[in-house]
Amino acid sequence: MRRDAAAIHDLGISGVQARVIGPDGRQTVATSGTADVTTGRPVSPDGYFRMASTAKTMVATVVLQLEAEGRLSLDDTLDHWLPEVVRAKGGAGGGTTVRELLQHQGGIVDHLPGYDSKDGYERERYKVYQPEDLVAGAEFGTDKSWRYSNVGYLLLDMVVERATGRPAHREVEDRILRPLGLDRTRLMGTSPTLPRPHARAYQLFPEPDGRVDVTEQVPMDQGLSWATTTRDENVLLRALLAGRLLPARQLAEMRRTVPVDDQTSEMWHGGEYGLGLVKRSLTCGGTYWGHDGGDGGFITLNGVTEDGKRSAVVSMSEALGDSWDHIKAQEDAASKLIDHALCAGSPRAR
Repeated sequence: MRRDAAAIHDLGISGVQARVIGPDGRQTVATSGTADVTTGRPVSPDGYFRMASTAKTMVATVVLQLEAEGRLSLDDTLDHWLPEVVRAKGGAGGGTTVRELLQHQGGIVDHLPGYDSKDGYERERYKVYQPEDLVAGAEFGTDKSWRYSNVGYLLLDMVVERATGRPAHREVEDRILRPLGLDRTRLMGTSPTLPRPHARAYQLFPEPDGRVDVTEQVPMDQGLSWATTTRDENVLLRALLAGRLLPARQLAEMRRTVPVDDQTSEMWHGGEYGLGLVKRSLTCGGTYWGHDGGDGGFITLNGVTEDGKRSAVVSMSEALGDSWDHIKAQEDAASKLIDHALCAGSPRAR
C-alpha cells in the first residue's frame, strides 16, 4: 500500500490517503505526499473529502429499500412520479423508468455548469444551483444507450422525496448512515468548505493555468454533496455487499450489470454498471464492486469483494485534468492500489 500510494503521488498528485479493511476487521492505512503544497502539512489518514458520485450508491440503496417495501417499483415511470417534470419537457422522458435512471440508460444528456479553467472555477465556485435548474438544463431523449448522468440521480432524489414525503438526504441518514454508525459522512449542502481535518484540493488545468487550489466551492449537485472519510466509505461498501442494507433480491438486482460506453470502459478496464454500483475484475480472479467519486479536486476510488469481507478506499486530493493521458494514468494508478489491496492474501496473489 505504501508503494502504491507513493506511485500515485509520483504522478504529480499532491496528497493520497488509502485504507484497507480485511476479513478480520484489521485496518491498514497508507498516506503519501502533502495535504497542502504551500506548507507541506502531512496528509491525515482520517481526512475528510468530497464523496461526490460515490453517493449514487447510497441513493440507489434507498431506492431499492423502498422497492423492497412496496413503496415504488423499478418499472415505475417519470410520468408516474414526476409528471410536472415531464410536462416541462414537453412530454419527453415520460416513459423513462426508475431502473433506467439507476442504470444510466434513461436517455438523459446532462448540460451542467462547470469549469475547465482557472477563470471558470473562479466564476462558478460560489454559485448555488437548485436541482430544478439542473434538471431544466438537461435533454430528455429516446436513445437508451448507456450514458452517465448526474441529472438522472437528481431525478431519483426527487422520486424518493415524492415516495416518502421527506428529502432524500434524510432517508439516507436514517436508513444508512445512522444504522451503520457513519458519523463522519455529512451532507454539506451549499457550504463551500469541508470539516476538519482535510487536505487542500487541487485541479491541474491545461496550460497556462496549471495547478489551481479549488478547495473552496459550492457543490453544484447538492444531492451528492456529502463529505466523508476512507473509514466510512469502507464500512458502507462492506455492509452493502454483506447484505446488511438490502434483502437478497434487491442486492441481486443491484448487481445486474450492463456494458458502459467505450471511454468509460477504458477507464474501468472493462467494468460494467449495475444499479448504482460498478463491477470490475481483479487480477487475482473474481470481481469487486464499488463506485468512483470525483469532484472539486478530490478523486476517490474504492472496492469491496463479492462477499463484503475485504475492502479498500483511496482518496486523492488532486485531479489531473489537463489531458486524457493524465486522467487515465491517475485512474490506472489508483485502480492498481485497489486491486493489490483486495487481492492480498488470495492464493494467486501469493
